[in-house]
Amino acid sequence: MQVADLMRKIGSEPLPPVLVFAPGKAAFGKEPFEPALAEEAIAAIMAEYVDPSMRDLAYSAYNASDTAPAEIVAEANTLPFLVERRVMLVRGADRYFDMASDKKSPIAPLLDYLASPNPATLLMFVAPGPDKRKKLYKAMAEADALVECPQLDDRALSAWIRHKAELQGKSIERGAVDELIGRAGSRLSDVGNALALVINFVGEGTAIKASDVHTACADVAEETVWALTDAIAQSDSKKAIEVLHQLLALGKAPDELLGTINWLLENAYRACPESRAGGVKSKFVENKVAPLSRKLGRAKMIEVLALCTRTHFMIRSTGVDHVLALEVLVMRLAAPMPRRAA
Repeated sequence: MQVADLMRKIGSEPLPPVLVFAPGKAAFGKEPFEPALAEEAIAAIMAEYVDPSMRDLAYSAYNASDTAPAEIVAEANTLPFLVERRVMLVRGADRYFDMASDKKSPIAPLLDYLASPNPATLLMFVAPGPDKRKKLYKAMAEADALVECPQLDDRALSAWIRHKAELQGKSIERGAVDELIGRAGSRLSDVGNALALVINFVGEGTAIKASDVHTACADVAEETVWALTDAIAQSDSKKAIEVLHQLLALGKAPDELLGTINWLLENAYRACPESRAGGVKSKFVENKVAPLSRKLGRAKMIEVLALCTRTHFMIRSTGVDHVLALEVLVMRLAAPMPRRAA
């Protein structure tokens, strides 16, 4: 079952007694699991089945890392008190799907429960990356419990953005939708945050334009990161160091900046035609890292990614000054590259 099918059933048809929010087949370039879609479905189920005044009696949440399957089954088999149906949510359920499935396995009670679930309990699992080879996954599939939550394709994502804007009394131009996706990417959490910024920016206005997206989503630290990217691509070591210190002054920790630099390099590598890495998912990011990609090329990119890894290890494992280590890394990245053959 697709998550969209589940959303249509909520409130109009009985739901299966067990649901597993899991990855599904995604469109090209998209991720197999979109957490925000799972969370939207969970929120809709909570709104339908859990009275806020009875929440303590009707709803329980668990994490698979510190709750054994047998405990989940025992709770699920307990009849509800003063409410018609209980709702249980288990996060981090990948842990269960990784377990063996012999008779002495910890998941044996859960496998038995699937054969005869309690109709007075709605048991939900969130499993972003379950092992599909294991018996539990196959048993969930046979029980029609799987709810596939792949990332939306561009068309569905555009429709999602327009719908969210309409809920806030706004219309959004096609160019603004494209700009929003280009800047925020495909993850609904990022797109939703960006849309919220734009809606707050337009205020009483009812129409959202591409220029509104560009202005509202501009972030000082983000723009400074792109300035660092440009300085490295232009082999301007002095400018690169200046921008690095600007980012530190904005409160960015050395660890965070190292992660940002690694992310920039990974996307620049993906942008190399010869890398065959599938390209960059965000056109906005691809355009930003293109000069860096052209400067380094695939072979040099592999070297600098390794350099980034060594710097990260050095920061974590030695007493080296973190800022100094970052400065050395940035200086080496910004050093002029030997001219590459066409």
